Amino acid sequence: MKTVQSTTGETKYKNRSQLGIVVLRFRKNKLAMAGLLIIILLIIAFLAAPLYISYDRVFRQSMANRFLTPSAQHWFGTDQFGRDLFARIIYGGRISLVSGLIVVVLNMTGGLIFGGAAGYIGGVVDDVLMRICDIFIAVPRILLAMAVVAALGQGTLNMLVALAVADFGIYARVVRASIMNLRNQEYVEAAKCCGTSSVRIIFKHLLPNGMGPVIVRATLGLGGAILAIATLGFLGLGVASPTPEWGTILSENRTNIRYFPHLGLIPGMFIAISVMCMNFVGDGIRDAIDPRSKN
Repeated sequence: MKTVQSTTGETKYKNRSQLGIVVLRFRKNKLAMAGLLIIILLIIAFLAAPLYISYDRVFRQSMANRFLTPSAQHWFGTDQFGRDLFARIIYGGRISLVSGLIVVVLNMTGGLIFGGAAGYIGGVVDDVLMRICDIFIAVPRILLAMAVVAALGQGTLNMLVALAVADFGIYARVVRASIMNLRNQEYVEAAKCCGTSSVRIIFKHLLPNGMGPVIVRATLGLGGAILAIATLGFLGLGVASPTPEWGTILSENRTNIRYFPHLGLIPGMFIAISVMCMNFVGDGIRDAIDPRSKN
């Protein structure tokens, strides 16, 4: 019995693949699992919205039903134009989530290109590319995004470009660090001896083996992207009203929140829960991937 207890820590990952070990570590993190479950439920609710609520209710106005409190007919109440707040939040969640995913994909793409080239080539190329990234990192993300939107004009596409420009430098830094840790490995030297091109070495050998930190950063960045999109929407620089988006919904009702708190509390709750759960999942993935973790 003692022998079994003493060897449990050494054998619990035996006969498991690397992915299986990561999944096992992640499943042991209760906060990460709870966050993942809530995110999955939200995604299902957003995607299945047409099955239980009509899209027409997002824009349908009824001045006779203004400022209704939550009830069986209107689960989250109505806003100043009598529009159903539940429908606007559910369909607005689609926009917030999809926009956040697009921002993360654009950030990762820019980060992979800049960070991959800087980390593998090094020298002058590394210095030039990293100084460009430092310029963007030095400016607070929201301020830089606001400046870009002000220059390009209001609109969903311009907002996505602005957030991608404002945050890709951090991803480039993460990718560069991963590439620099791997570029002197034996399999990289062997690929060079075989005449493999630098581009193929970067995208075929280095990036797949160094994607762990990038995935962690992307998961954590998704919550930040949703929050940034809501911030720009609240400031009137993001998704234009009457298109439903959580930040825009808050902005539309900010003058009435004092007398009708549900108009601000409910959208704010969805923003807070989404960002918090994304951070829980990101922390769980980071701990699962980290080999020094003692899970």
